[in-house]
Formats: sequence, structure tokens, C-alpha cells
Amino acid sequence: MFDDMTTTEIDFDQMPTLGDIARYHANQRPDSIVFRFEGRETTFSAFERYTNQVANALLAEGVGKGERVAYIGKNSDHYFELLVGAAKIGAVTLPIGWRLAPREMSYILKDGGGSLVFVGPEVVEQAKEAVAKLENPPRIILMEGGGEDGFEAWRDRQSDDDPAIDISEHDVALQLYTSGTTGRPKGVMLTHTNLLGGRRDAADAQMPWNKWSPEDVSLVAMPVGHIGGTGWGIVGLYNGALGVVAREFDPFAVLDFIEQDRISKMFMVPAALQIVVRQPKARSVDYSCMKYVLYGASPVPLDLLRECMEVFGCGFCQQYGMTETCGTIVYLPPEDHDPAGNKRMRSAGLPMPGVEIRIEDENGNILGPNEVGEVVTRSKANMAGYWMLDEETDKTVTHDGWLHTGDAGYLDEDGYLYIHDRVKDMIISGGENIYPAEVESAVYGHPDIAEIAVIGVPDEKWGETVKAIVVPKPGTTPDEATILEFARTRIASFKAPKSVDFIEALPRNASGKILKTELRKPYWEGRERAVN
Repeated sequence: MFDDMTTTEIDFDQMPTLGDIARYHANQRPDSIVFRFEGRETTFSAFERYTNQVANALLAEGVGKGERVAYIGKNSDHYFELLVGAAKIGAVTLPIGWRLAPREMSYILKDGGGSLVFVGPEVVEQAKEAVAKLENPPRIILMEGGGEDGFEAWRDRQSDDDPAIDISEHDVALQLYTSGTTGRPKGVMLTHTNLLGGRRDAADAQMPWNKWSPEDVSLVAMPVGHIGGTGWGIVGLYNGALGVVAREFDPFAVLDFIEQDRISKMFMVPAALQIVVRQPKARSVDYSCMKYVLYGASPVPLDLLRECMEVFGCGFCQQYGMTETCGTIVYLPPEDHDPAGNKRMRSAGLPMPGVEIRIEDENGNILGPNEVGEVVTRSKANMAGYWMLDEETDKTVTHDGWLHTGDAGYLDEDGYLYIHDRVKDMIISGGENIYPAEVESAVYGHPDIAEIAVIGVPDEKWGETVKAIVVPKPGTTPDEATILEFARTRIASFKAPKSVDFIEALPRNASGKILKTELRKPYWEGRERAVN
């Protein structure tokens, strides 16, 4: 399929924006497949036409430059048509996690604004409930089904002529929501340069694990509501590779994709890798096309890494980053992955090309090797800011472009970054970011709770799980099961506490602030670091 392209170098200079990616590859490899989804294959030339039709359909709806269009659903090839089509007219795609509770979806829809929301078949009822809560509800367009009102019919009624709207690489193209320390989700604005500039620098660096060709086949299995899903899909698209889109992560389906679609690269969180590699058929699958597995959100435990290296027989590369840095800013190369174990395997790795990393103390002083402080970074990938939250943006990004990650760590003499703890209280469970303030706000309304503090505790499968530490109201005797059930009615199940401990009083400092470090200490005792 790609035989005529094997010696063709990709000219990244011709792709400063997402829309330019579709134009360039449609010209260079029109008949090659860009996306495969549940039996449907889309060539680059068709993708160019479809994204033009999406762009024109949005214009016909009155969507203008800088306006938001929302997406709630599992993964789909049509999602990437929406993303690139919207980018061609300067509109911003706002994907919302399909696992969120309707009230959480509703808040994001209200915050982002916009007149349209595209909805996958699995979450129609939740989306309708979310939209019903809004004063000015957006119109729902169904991604599948819907007949004349569905996405394909909506798209295909329009011209496939390029809208030819002047788009700057500094325009915002994607807005992803991350839960905040205040308990309210924040919209992270990512520009075309944020999404593509660092990828270009990485391609120029010629790192073997990051080398792509049109012969590569990428598995897009992480949810598109996260940078790990949308970002990974964009990487393959940018490099002209075939992207096999999985509707959702399914450990049985992943093994089938690897064997039947000849997957050569994929990105997963360690918890997902563990589930895949423990499947009974994992050792009988043909992995001969697999080149590299990239993983992120947490390090792979040594025993799991050994198992994965034995089963997959390919290179592994750790990725460290966050939504605000458009994903990966630090990588641990395959050559540092030793089944026997070594010091560097405890690190996050080295800065990506074009990325600066330094460690600062609480007063902003730059620290030397092996001194623990906050990890601060500067690169093209740093977000444009938080949507409608200038004060929060100024707290996170300095006037000269340094972004405060909220992670505590240190750099060794060779420039390897080691994550020690979190300055913020964020919990990462199975690759999902969970902020305690959001959980505390949801659970606090239980009638028997006087005070609550939420922390992350170690978990062998998910890295961390959510625990609630509760001070009961006088005269009450709340039980764990009741509180857990109450939480699940108020917040997405993956954010809800998995266990509850009861204490008489929460530890506080002189100013009354709850000492989360003290609460976490007994659960993390004896471990090398206070995060998984």
C-alpha cells in the first residue's frame, strides 16, 4: 500500500496547522488510508474532502473563528474529521470525557459555550440530560444514526471545496478540560503550534523510537477527551501513518488489533498495559510488526516491564507530561529500559528536543542537581492559557513562558528528571487526573459528614486510588458503603472514592490548612516516592 512512499521525506514546513495536515497528505498520498474504524476506511483524499465539508457545514451553522464546538463520545474516525474541519475555519474543538456525570458535562458545556455538541451513541441520554440543564442549550448532532439529522448527512450536504480561511498557527485549535485544585474544571487552550511545533522538533532530532514512516500503523485506543487520545491521533496523522481507531480501550480487542491490523506503535497507560499483557491469549499473539510501546501517566513497575518486554518483544519509551504541556515533554528512551532494573528506570527521563526543564524552590530560585523542588518547563508545547481564567493562567505560566507543573522532583547530573511527589494534591488513577477538591466538593453534601479530605493511596493495578478521610458529624455513625454510593451519584465513578477511613479530626497547620502530606504518609510509608 505504501511502497511508492518509502523514500519520500515528509515536509513538515508545509503543515503549520491541523488543516494543512489534511491538505498536504491528500496531495502526497491521496489513496493511502489515514483512518480505519470498525471496518470503515478513509483515504487521505477522502479525509481532505470530509474535513472541507465539515468546515463548510460549521460555517452554515453560523460557527465562526474562535467559537467552540463540543464533542461527547467514545473514539471515532469522525471525531478527527470534526477536529480538523473545525480547525480549517479557526473554530475550537472541545472534547468532553464520556465517562463524566451529566452535571459535569453540563458545567463544561456552559463554560465553553458554543451552539453545537456532537454526541456519540453511547452517551446520548447523558448528553441530553447535560444539555437540558443549560439556559441556552446547544443543538445536538448525533455522530451515529440520526438519519438526515446525523453527522454524515449533516456533513455531506455541504460543498467539499476548501473554505480557504486564513488560519494562524498561533490560533487555538483544541480545548481540553482538566479538573482544577478549586474543584472546577479548567479549559486548557492548545494552539496549532502547541500541538505540532514540538512534534516537528522531535522529528528533526531523529530519535529512533520517535521515527515514523507512512508504513507505520498506530493504535488510537486512549480516550480522545484526553491529550493521550487526541494527541496520539494527531501524531500519526501528522506523520502520514495509518491510524486504527479503537472505540474504547478493550484489552481483548487490543490484542486483536495488534495481530490483525499489524500495529507498529501504540500509546497506553501502565494500568492498561497490565490488563492487556495478563490476558490468556497475550502470549500467543503475533507481535512481529510491533516496534515501540509508548506509555505515560506513571512509571511501569519493574516486574510489569519485564513481563511486557517478554510478551511484546519491542522497545518501550516512557512519556511524561500534562495537558497544559500538550502531552510529552520528557521521555525515558528504550535503551534505559533494563529488565534487570537500573537507577534511570526510576526517572521520568530526559527533556524532549526544544523543551527546557528546571527545578525551582518555593521562592523561584533555581536549584542544582539532586535538589528537590517544583518542576518548571518552557517549550512550544506550553498551553496558550486557561479559557476565561486569566488569574489561573498567570499563576501557572510566567510572563517569560515558564510553566509550573505542580510536580516536585529533581534533575540528576546527567539531566534526567525524577518525580518525587506532587506540589499539588492531584491523584492519577489509571491515567485519569483526579483533583481532590473536586471530589471533596461532591461528597461533602452527605448529611453525616462534618469534614472530608481526599487523598491518593497506592494501588497495584491503577497506580493510585481515591480514598476519603471523613470526620463524622457529632451523633452520627456513617458507614463506608453509604458514602461511596452517595459519591457515585454526584461525580463520575472513576473519580469517586473507592474507600473511606473515619477519624476524629483532620490534621491542620497553624493557619488551618489541612495537612494532606500527614494524611498520605502512613499509606506511602516505605516507598521510594510518594506517587506511583
